[in-house]
Amino acid sequence: MDNARLGKIIFTTLLCTLVAGTTTSVSGQGRGRGGGGGRGSGGGTGSNVGGPPPGVGVDRGLGNASERSESRSDRGLATASEKSLGRSAAGLEKARVARNIRHADKQLREHPGIPRTLRTNANDLRSDYQAALATHPDLKFGHFVSATRIAQNLHSRNPGVTRAAILKGLASGRSLGQTLQDLGLSEHESNEEKKRADREIKRGIK
Repeated sequence: MDNARLGKIIFTTLLCTLVAGTTTSVSGQGRGRGGGGGRGSGGGTGSNVGGPPPGVGVDRGLGNASERSESRSDRGLATASEKSLGRSAAGLEKARVARNIRHADKQLREHPGIPRTLRTNANDLRSDYQAALATHPDLKFGHFVSATRIAQNLHSRNPGVTRAAILKGLASGRSLGQTLQDLGLSEHESNEEKKRADREIKRGIK
């Protein structure tokens, strides 16, 4: 083999070796950059390449869901509270009415002369009292009886003094004496009429 041919073989071998080495280096560098980028996007302090922008993701979703849920919960609790208070108030009112009716029944059993004094019967008197409690749950039976008797005594000469008018005054928070004065009686007259009604009622139940 001559020197020229041997030189070509050596040159070709060196060239192949150089090309193979260059290809391996480039491939390794490519894998290194790719892996580094992966690690950076996974949890490093890099530029977050390939991941969601800051503030986007699970945390933000939970925050929004919590706010929306809390808003609905607040409205639900407020509505439930209002309904509960409404039911409680209605229940207390019914309890007061029932207590007053029981007291009236007791008075009518113990003093059967009350209806006769008021020129009525026990059933009608009880029914009228129960109707009055619908607008004034705290109305006492004694006040109802007094209002009935005073209206009977005064209506002929004071047409404005009716049981309904007296009960309306009591329901507004006025006392019996104040209500009679509101209806046109003087303070002295209202006191005298209250005393007269009390005497007649006591006399009738003995």
